[in-house]
Amino acid sequence: MSNHLALIVDDEPDIRELMMLTLGRMGIESFTAATLKEAYNLLQKHKFHICLTDMRLPDGNGLSLVEHLQLKAPEMPCAVITAHGNVESAVQALKYGAFDFVSKPIELPILRNLVKSALKLNNTSDKDRRSRDTLLGESSVMRTTRSMIAKLSRSQAPVYVSGESGTGKELVARLIHDKGPRSEGPFIPVNCGAIPGELMESEFFGHKKGSFTGAIADKQGLFLSADGGTLFLDEVADLPFHMQVKLLRAIQEKAVRPVGGDKELSTDVRILCATHKDLAQLVEAGKFRQDLFYRLNVIELRVPPLRERQQDIPQLAEHIIKKLAQQIEIAPPQLTEQAKQALYQYHFPGNVRELENILERALTLCEGEEIILSDLQLPQQAERSSPLETATETTPPPQQAVTATAANDNILLEEHLESIERELIQKALEKTRHNKTKAAELLGITFRALRYRLKKLDME
Repeated sequence: MSNHLALIVDDEPDIRELMMLTLGRMGIESFTAATLKEAYNLLQKHKFHICLTDMRLPDGNGLSLVEHLQLKAPEMPCAVITAHGNVESAVQALKYGAFDFVSKPIELPILRNLVKSALKLNNTSDKDRRSRDTLLGESSVMRTTRSMIAKLSRSQAPVYVSGESGTGKELVARLIHDKGPRSEGPFIPVNCGAIPGELMESEFFGHKKGSFTGAIADKQGLFLSADGGTLFLDEVADLPFHMQVKLLRAIQEKAVRPVGGDKELSTDVRILCATHKDLAQLVEAGKFRQDLFYRLNVIELRVPPLRERQQDIPQLAEHIIKKLAQQIEIAPPQLTEQAKQALYQYHFPGNVRELENILERALTLCEGEEIILSDLQLPQQAERSSPLETATETTPPPQQAVTATAANDNILLEEHLESIERELIQKALEKTRHNKTKAAELLGITFRALRYRLKKLDME
């Protein structure tokens, strides 16, 4: 970390000296200031790579310095020093654009981790930060979303990714991680609704051998597994109340206590979360802790539903078809104009995930080099009269809602149908001595459709 320069702003000489010594051992030279005025003077004379500032200063508030740096030097990460337990000021600083925060009394391991993460930003300046090749779409809402991802990747602030099911919330969270200073660390997604309540504490914080029946060995837990990286809490609204309390403490203290452990272990983890539910409404209904909501919802990033970015549908469809065709090693078929128009007019209650399912089915059913309207098998719906109506719709029509619900309830039926399909294909292959062309004729499907089914059912 040689050739890095830090600005330390604090009115307490002991804290300035402590931070100078700590950064000096990391090979970082420091300049110190006791007031905002001194800090502004130093900023005019030197090019700093990181700034550490107290919140309360004799001639003003550290937030003023954070705002100043956001305007004059947005590439410089600025971390704030807050009073112990003052979560409100820390959250406020993060919303103003602070990179991260550290509480008094300052714990040196936490300070060192913070500085290391901040200085990594200077090493990623030449990194391709664009995400249009991963998060597809050239609509204005998607350009705004990609711009927000680039900005949020330079911060350590918790981000609440909101949006309907199937919009790609985990993809957005992964992009925030990949384009930030933690990209070399682990990205660990966890579905909070999929963990049994009695195992949650052990899964998140780990446990010691013998701490409960079945604990035959020490377990690290998700927080420690994500150390140095990002923990993505999907469907965070499904956390029970007792875990909401423990999660809040882990985030505030940056430490966890394993089940059966006698001491807390420091963790360096960035928290991202998502849910398709309205967290604010759950807070009002008393089903989600308000203090945890404010701690997680420092910055909200809304992922738009597919109906709000109609113009992206052709690009998305082309990308999905190419990807699916590549998996079964065939030339990608083209959508007819009629099929494109039908996709453009469809409401997509299941968003991008539903588009993928529709095209996967169409690729199986189509014959020749084109996907026609009947191959899409779109649910019946009223056509939209204008893009304006699309932008204002927030809930699917009743008929579509029933269709979406039915699709979710058909999971077991689909599994049963797959087993029948597998059995029929196996019989056809045995009857034709594994001649796939003849087996396809026997089954009454195209050779390409058979190849696709063999690939999907893992029968090749």
